[in-house]
Amino acid sequence: MVNSLSSGARRVVVLGTGGTIAGRAASGGDNIGYTAGQVAVTDLLGGIDAPEGVLLEAEQVAQLDSKDMGFNVWLQLAQRCAFFLSEADVAGVVITHGTDTIEETAFFLQAVLAPSKPVVLTCAMRPASSLSPDGPQNVRDAIAVATTPGAQGVTVVCAGTVHGSLDVQKVHTYRPDAFSSGDAGPVGYVEEGEVRRLRDWPSLPMSRLAKILAMKAGDALRWPRVEVVTSHAGASGAIIDLLLQERTAGVAEPIRGLVLAATGNGTVHHALEAAALRAQDAGVAVLRATRCANGRILPKADDRLRDAGALTPVKARIALMLELIESPGAA
Repeated sequence: MVNSLSSGARRVVVLGTGGTIAGRAASGGDNIGYTAGQVAVTDLLGGIDAPEGVLLEAEQVAQLDSKDMGFNVWLQLAQRCAFFLSEADVAGVVITHGTDTIEETAFFLQAVLAPSKPVVLTCAMRPASSLSPDGPQNVRDAIAVATTPGAQGVTVVCAGTVHGSLDVQKVHTYRPDAFSSGDAGPVGYVEEGEVRRLRDWPSLPMSRLAKILAMKAGDALRWPRVEVVTSHAGASGAIIDLLLQERTAGVAEPIRGLVLAATGNGTVHHALEAAALRAQDAGVAVLRATRCANGRILPKADDRLRDAGALTPVKARIALMLELIESPGAA
């Protein structure tokens, strides 16, 4: 607990998961040779003043490099978010996270929670040990979003920009402003602790969490295996054919879904497409998602493989996994 609770105050709960924002390097000048997930979330909040009338509460959910993020941590995060958001005095939840998979976590949480209060993920491109760390300002900005009247849904806040969970992508390897919302544009900006909103907050019609937890309670929940295969010049269907062979070889987790990272408007190399159609005929759910950073797939009447619209391949994978969980007979 960062602040003691007083009557009438609103709370913002900060959940820590590790990442660069919690990373340390041997020297302050090293912004790439650090170890992620070293600093506790309570320490990350040191020196950060809450807005007037707001109390900060911290909880460590995980402590890892986000490249190693997995479904069990996602489910734990979703459960903790749901718990805190259900409390009347909680204005919103902030999650400190690594940048590598933050867009996937944000999409997952939006898809399973569809929260009517704000869930704000934030991060850093420089470790906590840096001479000029970007994490503290990002955390301040995330708290500002979490306490904004009317805010809802899952967003990602970095470098003063508020990105929607459905659109955000990491687009740079090392710059502090490493994220984009593509042609959809950001939800808004944080300017001196105030949010200037440009478009609607993220929203989905309903939460899936209760159904997923009910399946887990009945030992029915198995995260379906969905792989991403990229279409490129000279591509072949060899990888897909190997995955299909696993289905008949009795492996513990056979493939149930396949996302094709397609070129342009969902186009796929003919050899890869032929293999994907074989997989689809064998009962594997197949989805095309564009490799392009901007735009969406516009479907054609003669398409034989479904498309994921504006979703990136990694987000299409999550969407397909959730679909397979909810409809186990689909593949």
